[in-house]
Amino acid sequence: MGHLKLLALFMVCLLLVSQVGSSPLPQQSSTQRRLKRMTPFWRGVSLRPIGASCHDDSECITRLCRKRRCSLNMTQE
Repeated sequence: MGHLKLLALFMVCLLLVSQVGSSPLPQQSSTQRRLKRMTPFWRGVSLRPIGASCHDDSECITRLCRKRRCSLNMTQE
């Protein structure tokens, strides 16, 4: 009976150690953004039309993102 308790305790310890070893990675800071990895085909298909919302120039079909909208104008109003 003592060996069974020792074996059960050993198994619980192994389970806890494996959980600690597989803990999630720490969060990246908000300043580090992951770059998009798209093939040229999907990059062309996913370009947004004029007036659509955007975060940067690479998302727009005109390559001009102004005030978070795809634009035709070079000037930032």
